[in-house]
Amino acid sequence: MSRSVVLGNNPRCERCRYSPRWCICDGFQAIDCPLQVDVLIHHREFWRPTSTGRLINRVIPSSRGHVFRHDLPLNRAAIVQPGRTLWILHPLGDALPAGAPPENLQVLLLDGSWREAARMLHGVERWGRPVSLPMAGPSRYLLRDQQGEGKYSTVESLLFLLAALGRTQEHAQLRLQFELHVYAGLRARGEKAAAEKFLAESPVREAFPELLERLNQRRSRA
Repeated sequence: MSRSVVLGNNPRCERCRYSPRWCICDGFQAIDCPLQVDVLIHHREFWRPTSTGRLINRVIPSSRGHVFRHDLPLNRAAIVQPGRTLWILHPLGDALPAGAPPENLQVLLLDGSWREAARMLHGVERWGRPVSLPMAGPSRYLLRDQQGEGKYSTVESLLFLLAALGRTQEHAQLRLQFELHVYAGLRARGEKAAAEKFLAESPVREAFPELLERLNQRRSRA
């Protein structure tokens, strides 16, 4: 039976949210993004170590996180930045507009289950323009069941947006941080075979060889 260090009351790293055994902070690389990225994260999602909304806030220092609760009103002034066009990413939004300068954009990502995201959209859709993205291919977020074809994690939505805007450098940097996060999550759950299969199709192996060697070292049991 696979051992899991994700469940239970194990100590966690304050940054990557994994246990010290699977800490990936040696691979942390901050990303300078021209977009203003904001994440509206459901309060149930906020404490989950697998949250990719919180991952975005960790690796993009200029991004901001805002907690959504049903019993508290949202503060538009605390989220919407004057002078930028606000896009709210959601599959039910308009097609991606062409020719928008990234430095003039603010993107609001809704981080939660699909039902939670629908409720969050209802609270913010009048603040800006709901936008859908051209997305294709299987999700790489193997830490959660994406509940059907064409469903993606919050960070994957941002990856699709960066690709659509031609921001290849930021896309590559964010993909590395995301896939390292997924790999560590699989290993922390004891899913070594799935982790190795994931790694075979990932740039993480080439980017972080020393970190991977450390993660794969056998640890003696006390």
